[in-house]
Amino acid sequence: MLELYLKNPNELELRTVNSLPPPKGDEVKIQLIYGGICGSDLSVFNGKLPHATYPVRPGHELLGIVIEKGEHAAYDIGTRVVVLPNTYCGTCDLCTKGYTNICRNKKSLGINTDGGFSQQFVISSKYVLPIPDDLQDERAVLIEPFAVIVHAFKKVHVTKDTTVAIIGCGNEGMLAAALAHHLGAKVTAIDINPKKLELVRKIGDIRAITPQELKKETFDVIFEAAGTKSSVEQAVQLANPGGMIVLIGLAQEANFPVVHIVRNELTIQGTIIYQFPVDYLQAMEYLRDPSFSIDSIVSKILPVTDYEYAYEMAASGNFGKVILSFKEVERQ
Repeated sequence: MLELYLKNPNELELRTVNSLPPPKGDEVKIQLIYGGICGSDLSVFNGKLPHATYPVRPGHELLGIVIEKGEHAAYDIGTRVVVLPNTYCGTCDLCTKGYTNICRNKKSLGINTDGGFSQQFVISSKYVLPIPDDLQDERAVLIEPFAVIVHAFKKVHVTKDTTVAIIGCGNEGMLAAALAHHLGAKVTAIDINPKKLELVRKIGDIRAITPQELKKETFDVIFEAAGTKSSVEQAVQLANPGGMIVLIGLAQEANFPVVHIVRNELTIQGTIIYQFPVDYLQAMEYLRDPSFSIDSIVSKILPVTDYEYAYEMAASGNFGKVILSFKEVERQ
């Protein structure tokens, strides 16, 4: 069996490991179909995520099929599933209030516990969810990252003709632009990389510009997805009076003009990952809709044996989502 293994930062290898023992209790064994490379995967690879631990098997955007099940597992063999990569204890004060996404005892696959970039892996069926038959693999693999955006959109009210600015057109920014466009908003996507702007324009009627092209204009809702100090500060300046700013990116710090925020009654919301399973289920419903345009967001699907090239593509900043395929893979 093949798996990716990150011994230390920048030391990623594809290695052969022994087959896994049968799952027990509520566990299921999953045969991986696709695994998406995320920005956090790149941060772990580069040693830039403080809470990452090594060695670790990377990967948390995971789509696969149940091939074995424990005696108390929730799903049958042959069920196609997507994985929740963030554990929750269910008993801490935050979990009991419904905030399982910020559980005090949370662990994250591929970051501080082994992930799923392996031909097979075992996980509690508590952390998997079946996928509708009419949702094809190439869209289903986006459920986990898209659930982040579904959750973020619940912080604000976006409808037809809402003016929306998306700052940062990485994978999450592009998914945010796609959802805002799908909901009928007037969308402006902002990024410093022209290649990312080209991808966003393929989604639909979206104005995609560099920061230098912005005029003196403001927006009803701003989603900050770049995760830099300057982009967070820009988000505040782009908000209409009474506007709402949703911070998706993970900037370490920023300077806020408090008087401007107070006098304009701006609302600033933080958002992190999603609520499971509700945000996953909503993500699935959007993705099942053929009119929801997201095909341009997936740039490349490569066999896991091409993992080095796949990581290089993802790290370049010039592509959309890069996905590793684990279907019928043999070591070359």
